[in-house]
Amino acid sequence: MQLGLPFEPDQFESRYPPDLQFYFVRHRRARRYVLRIDHDGRVRVTIPRGGSKREAVAFGLRHLEWITGQRARLTAPTIGMEARRVLRARAAAELPLRLRELARRLGLEVGRISIRDQRTRWGSCGRDGYICLNWRLVLMPDWVRDYVIIHELMHLRRLDHSAAYWALVADAYPRYAEARHWLREHGHALR
Repeated sequence: MQLGLPFEPDQFESRYPPDLQFYFVRHRRARRYVLRIDHDGRVRVTIPRGGSKREAVAFGLRHLEWITGQRARLTAPTIGMEARRVLRARAAAELPLRLRELARRLGLEVGRISIRDQRTRWGSCGRDGYICLNWRLVLMPDWVRDYVIIHELMHLRRLDHSAAYWALVADAYPRYAEARHWLREHGHALR
């Protein structure tokens, strides 16, 4: 691995947002371009064998939304341990009740429910109907939380993300696209 490739400044830098700093690392065993955010907010782009800086910059610019979200997570205020404990207790009390209420309205039977501290998921549904929800759902607006719950409930009917599945979600929750947009825009700040 070669760190900090000695590329000359060129026209690409003018396309970066003003506060964005890319740096490039060439890795001979890398098979694809990879983005990493350093603790100081700088963006490292790994260049695979045969790759170029031009392609690396284009790759970074295509993923600006992801970069912005990841950098926001670095600067987001952290929740203290006591506040976290209180919020998790609130989630354990409220979320299963809401899930069962929505399931009843939709004519669905729910098996086991758990509230977890998931870093990459808002919820999940197993083949056996076991639904896990992220405690951080209590930090988001109710209408977005309900979308996440309904998303998992619809997996009781169809355990995939096909067009037929999304038709079920749209039928059960017409605001789903708006809620998904909210999660893309704001969800990273809650993790």
